[in-house]
Amino acid sequence: MKKIKFSFAGKYAFFLSFLLGTLLLAGYILTRRTSFVEIGFIYVISAFFINIPIFLNELLEYLKDIASNKANGNSAFLILMNIPIAILYFFLFLNFF
Repeated sequence: MKKIKFSFAGKYAFFLSFLLGTLLLAGYILTRRTSFVEIGFIYVISAFFINIPIFLNELLEYLKDIASNKANGNSAFLILMNIPIAILYFFLFLNFF
């Protein structure tokens, strides 16, 4: 079985977004401090504007030459995986709020 390859920027954007979002949600659930909600709201907006250009770059690189830029396509998909994770975190937040 072949190892799935990702570009550095795509993999880094995914893991950093995932990690920071998880830490903010966990901080809120553990402490119930509203400051985590405020920071989380700003974080979601910031992450959106940071991840969109990275996603578009990965997608465009992939579409330039699909056969040789498989890592970019995988990274674009990986960044998109943050969307359902964010939705899940939102529903978890609603249950604890």
